[in-house]
Amino acid sequence: MDNHSSMAPSAIPPYRAQATEAVHAGREDLAALGLHAPPIDLSTTYPSYDSRGEAERIDSFASTGARLDGPPVYARLDNPTTARFETALARLEGTASAVAFASGMAALTAVLLARASMGLRHVVAVRPLYGCSDHLLGAGLLGTEVTWTDAAGIADAIRPDTGLVIVETPANPTLAEVDIRAVAHSCGSVPLLVDNTFATPILQRPVEHGARIVLHSATKYLGGHGDVMGGVVACDEEFAARLRQVRFATGGVLHPMAGYLLLRGLATLPVRVRAASANAAELSRRLSADPRIARVHYPELGGAMVSFEVYGDPHRVIAAVRLITPAVSLGSVDTLIQHPASISHRIVDEGDRQASGVGDRLLRMSVGLEDVEDLWADLCQALSGEAPVRQVVSAQPARTVAGSVPESRPAGR
Repeated sequence: MDNHSSMAPSAIPPYRAQATEAVHAGREDLAALGLHAPPIDLSTTYPSYDSRGEAERIDSFASTGARLDGPPVYARLDNPTTARFETALARLEGTASAVAFASGMAALTAVLLARASMGLRHVVAVRPLYGCSDHLLGAGLLGTEVTWTDAAGIADAIRPDTGLVIVETPANPTLAEVDIRAVAHSCGSVPLLVDNTFATPILQRPVEHGARIVLHSATKYLGGHGDVMGGVVACDEEFAARLRQVRFATGGVLHPMAGYLLLRGLATLPVRVRAASANAAELSRRLSADPRIARVHYPELGGAMVSFEVYGDPHRVIAAVRLITPAVSLGSVDTLIQHPASISHRIVDEGDRQASGVGDRLLRMSVGLEDVEDLWADLCQALSGEAPVRQVVSAQPARTVAGSVPESRPAGR
């Protein structure tokens, strides 16, 4: 097996525990190659002295979208390093295939284009979604039309030209949750896409509950260190083939160095997610008892994301943190905090934003791997001096379980 090979379906071993898959998936051929660490292939093109054979292989890709047998032809068609990451992520999500892209938004764009190419331009979506996903759907930049609804209204919103139903659970930034199995049932024959960025395959595998497409901003937990950007779609091989054709035509490819870093990130994903989730659960508990906090959002599923609404000025909290980093994005080993109404969801119409639970006093925190006492000390000093303080300190603040509060119901039906 040469160093351009990727794991073919027949070479995939029987089911292994998820922690084992995280470490070994996509790397099964390394020992036979005499390697321990996966190689990085930075080539943009590859030599071939058989131009007729290359023509046949390119024709085959154009008609089927299947991965090429043998060595690569051009980096926009495929890359051995990113293929390893795709193999590993598919194993973790429990799908037949995965296709990687330059970013999460490039991945979502490819999905929408793939469905639109089949004449299925209508999308049913549940708010809240990540702000740029919301904008991409609502602005019609790709010629798509969106119907916004809540989870209970999905079946009624589906039309003959509906190509996709999109949910994000837990959702960004309110952490609202939907019942994936119930939503999948409501979709009928229409594919359900679940944005699984916040949960990761460590906390939930949407295909086990009926979803057919799983989307990740790989920039977040899959990479895990705030130093790589990427996106990936896990799905069946039939849809993956179409996505590869879209990726080749549009050029939204993942750089091989990013593919290498993402594969490396997967190895520690289970450990990172569980440790950060334990920190987040503890901070959620303490915030729920703090008189300066009006409401805490933390999903029943768990996870490393916490959102909370302050009585005072959220911008003062952002300005006052010292250990916690005030920055966009999430899923890194260090703790980040941001004000969604100002940044990640600023692009969403204010009325739609407010109606979906993204209020002006909401803060979103991506909890990292620091000692929880240090994180709590920083939060306390950042919250100090905020006014007004809730007058009845004996009452517990409203602690929401995602998907259960009227404020989290979507707008724009």
